[in-house]
Amino acid sequence: MSFFDFSYITRILYVFGLFFCTAIAEILGCYFPYLMVNQGRSYWLLLPTVISLSIFVWLLTLHPAASGKIYAAYGGIYIFVALLWLRFVDQIPLTRWDILGGVIVLIGAAIIVLQPQGLMK
Repeated sequence: MSFFDFSYITRILYVFGLFFCTAIAEILGCYFPYLMVNQGRSYWLLLPTVISLSIFVWLLTLHPAASGKIYAAYGGIYIFVALLWLRFVDQIPLTRWDILGGVIVLIGAAIIVLQPQGLMK
């Protein structure tokens, strides 16, 4: 399968999009309890917490394989999404070190996903 094959590019976008959505669901599932405990928000946030974590678990079942490679690649995407969350939700500016670290983990995730005989077979 060639890198420039349309189905291959579609598969890459699917895998990285799935990682991104999984990370958002996981972060939301942790953010709502944070709001309840640390900011005194309503315990009605338990409902979206349960929904977010349920979606997170369901999305994990859609990943190409349940293996250390998947979780390692997902970890890189999670770190990148967490940095985006920090910047755009928490409104905390990122340092150049944050940005460099985010780029490095994205490159690491891409290497894991795109390696020959990796996750894209």
